[in-house]
Amino acid sequence: MCLGRAILWLCGWKVEGEVPSEPKLVVIGAPHTTNWDFILSFGVAFYHGIQISWIGKKSLFTPPFGYFMRFIGGIPVDRKSRHNFVDQMAEAFQKKDELFLCIAPEGTRKRSEYWKTGFYYIALQAKVPIILAFFDYKRKACGFKSVIVPSGDIESDMAILCEHYKDVTPKYPENCGPMQLKPKTDSPKEKLAK
Repeated sequence: MCLGRAILWLCGWKVEGEVPSEPKLVVIGAPHTTNWDFILSFGVAFYHGIQISWIGKKSLFTPPFGYFMRFIGGIPVDRKSRHNFVDQMAEAFQKKDELFLCIAPEGTRKRSEYWKTGFYYIALQAKVPIILAFFDYKRKACGFKSVIVPSGDIESDMAILCEHYKDVTPKYPENCGPMQLKPKTDSPKEKLAK
């Protein structure tokens, strides 16, 4: 906790919100426009005395740096695996007694027009809540907002998420796209039927 306070104090940041008592959470961090968000995430984790985990491609976890990547909470994902991303992460939740899995819903630091939905379906499949982490560069405040239990109605839940993030200012606003889902497209069968 002291290390987290020191890191954030040196950077001139304050921490807001509390960590719920649930041992397993999907943590979404938004808006995500800079690598500084990653550093602030560790500061908040140290501040609250929690171990956070993050996802990386499998090649990052080979020697000589693989051990270090796992030590700082990395979880390798095999993109060539028959198991899709959501299944792999749901399995990771099953294997651990405690897991705070951090995901940036935009999937990139560059502007994205849509949020990726993996974080939502991981939480839904693993039956764990989603906690909303934020990095507000205007106020120099970071931490946690509300906890959302996914209902299965992603459009309705997404509206709640957007409401919580509407006043959060990213470091690079020009890289921050709208908080929206990609429109659904017809399946090949539906297209043929039209």
